[in-house]
Amino acid sequence: MNGTSGERRAKLAHDIRRQIGTEATKRFLRTLPAFRLEKEVPKRLTDLLDRLEGAEAAKAGGERR
Repeated sequence: MNGTSGERRAKLAHDIRRQIGTEATKRFLRTLPAFRLEKEVPKRLTDLLDRLEGAEAAKAGGERR
């Protein structure tokens, strides 16, 4: 039973990857607001990225042995 179940899961995963990669699916997803690309990164995210970069730099500089 495990082999059959594993084979079904592998086939399902393959089918999902194949369907997601079709041009029709890509075209459909581009019409949905959640999947539209923003031309600019929102200020809130750039601020968070700057804070992250600063924290990483401080940690890297302070932990050298």
